[in-house]
Amino acid sequence: MVQISAFRGLRPDPAIAAELVSVPYDVVDREEARAMAAERAACFLRIVRSDLEFPDEQDAYANLIYERARENLEKFRKNGWLLREESESLYVYRLNMGSHQQTGLVAGSAIEDYRTDKIKKHEFTRPDKEKDRTRHIDVLGANTGPVFLLYNSASDPKIAATLDGFADASTPLYDLSFDDGVRHRLYRIAPDRPEFTQLLAAFQALPATYIADGHHRAASAFTNGQKRIADGRGDGPHQFFLSVIFPDNQLRILPYNRVVQDLNGLSVDGFLAKVRDRFDLSSGARAPGARSWNMYLDGQWYHMQARDSMYANADEIGALAVSVLQKELLQPTLAIEDPRTSERIAFVGGIRGDKELERLVNSGRFAVAFSMPPVTPQELTRVADAGKVMPPKSTWFEPKLRSGFVVHLLDE
Repeated sequence: MVQISAFRGLRPDPAIAAELVSVPYDVVDREEARAMAAERAACFLRIVRSDLEFPDEQDAYANLIYERARENLEKFRKNGWLLREESESLYVYRLNMGSHQQTGLVAGSAIEDYRTDKIKKHEFTRPDKEKDRTRHIDVLGANTGPVFLLYNSASDPKIAATLDGFADASTPLYDLSFDDGVRHRLYRIAPDRPEFTQLLAAFQALPATYIADGHHRAASAFTNGQKRIADGRGDGPHQFFLSVIFPDNQLRILPYNRVVQDLNGLSVDGFLAKVRDRFDLSSGARAPGARSWNMYLDGQWYHMQARDSMYANADEIGALAVSVLQKELLQPTLAIEDPRTSERIAFVGGIRGDKELERLVNSGRFAVAFSMPPVTPQELTRVADAGKVMPPKSTWFEPKLRSGFVVHLLDE
């Protein structure tokens, strides 16, 4: 049984929402965040990346950074930029990117489900990043960034139908589009709406949800909630964290492509011969599939097809395209022993397209590029169900959620 909760959201005054809503804290560095907030006094980055208001030499993890974030949250409320919902609510979050549309539920997800693995993970977390967000949550008394979750749509197709039906028939609280072309709409489900009780009951019947993006935010919310319980806070909002939960069949997962600096001492012809030893290789690019890749080398595209023998006895991790490429080519031929630590490999988000791979190789900075097939939601959930961890840089979710549409308060 999955536990979710409604909550009294803290959300923007509609008149200032376009200025306030921001990109997530972890997709920009301090300089980029500072530039985005320069002309926007109410920019939400001032809360989630308050280090932008300090000189570059200031330690981003100093106490005063978190205190400034808390002060800014209080300022936003005092100025009326963020308003408290009058009653506990659920929200529907709809994103459109070109012809793609996905519609999810904004709700609190239980830290107890995180502890008992009903919220399933597929990534390791870094202690420094987890400590940072735990401190941020603790000082502010709020979850300011949502965790992106998914659920198996086949478990209950009515959930997606309810969310889509509500959004189709309702007027959004906000309807914003940004420079990246993504349209974001947020709708409120009041407690007197039939969808309110329907959705709470439907999610309780699900066996699990899965973290798509936001492992550090989820781990930090769990740690903070456990601390508050240990401190005697008892039951309360800290037992849940801010999440947006989407059906898996609506998600758009793009590949995380690979570029390698050199051919490990091989000539172009010598490298091509090594590739032919292991893969079926043909000239020209075709759409990468579950068992095929495109390779850009020396100004030309090639299509690489895996051989059935590569998948003999492969487990959930070994059957992934990123794992096969690593095992069959990157490690034995290009000597990329560990893609997490090697300085000779870099990763390029699929949103940037194959033109970016061509540009990087043609520039001379890299010798070869691999255009990967995207991981499917089913592959991701199989890995999570097995209690395993995805290889590094495996998934790129697009479009990305924005921060600031709703804040989940823990202390009120």
